[in-house]
Amino acid sequence: MFTGIVEELGEVTAVEDLADASRFTLRGPLVTEGAGHGDSIAVNGVCLTVVSTADGTFTADVMAETLKRSSLGALRPGSRVNLERPMALGGRLGGHLVQGHVDGTGTIVERVPAEHWEIVRVSLPAELSRYVVEKGSITVDGISLTVVEANAGDFTVSLIPTTLALTTLGRKGPGDPVNLEVDVLAKYVERLLGDRAGTGA
Repeated sequence: MFTGIVEELGEVTAVEDLADASRFTLRGPLVTEGAGHGDSIAVNGVCLTVVSTADGTFTADVMAETLKRSSLGALRPGSRVNLERPMALGGRLGGHLVQGHVDGTGTIVERVPAEHWEIVRVSLPAELSRYVVEKGSITVDGISLTVVEANAGDFTVSLIPTTLALTTLGRKGPGDPVNLEVDVLAKYVERLLGDRAGTGA
């Protein structure tokens, strides 16, 4: 489980295409400190399993399903990525509960700069719009953000200078893809209410 508070802006150093997957090597000295085989690290909001570590880098295998559902397939050597280690039990929940299970991808539609922040509009798949509400939480490329406006086909978020400087969202522009994970609590509520309606309870 993650919190959506990015710990480090890492970099892809190598991508190896496999028969039905890809192996990524990523540089992230902070998140690899103490990490070992089998540990989890979120990369742009996707929970990946560490295969090996060496000199501030780690490798992870990404299966075809993950490449299809997320934007990781577009990464190339030199791409910057948001990195986060799992939250320790009893640690501070600075963002919101993030599983690292991407629900789909969106696209940055526009950026509107202001004096002290920036408004970013992001498109989202129609099937995810019902989980996105004004002032609710959403994860964009692994970043826990608060929704400003929620529309049928898009939503907006406000980015403070720290987010712009320390994450990939400070570098991405209109047309760039982003990974989206909606609030898991909304999905559980929907499922529970649907089951209740089905039983007539």
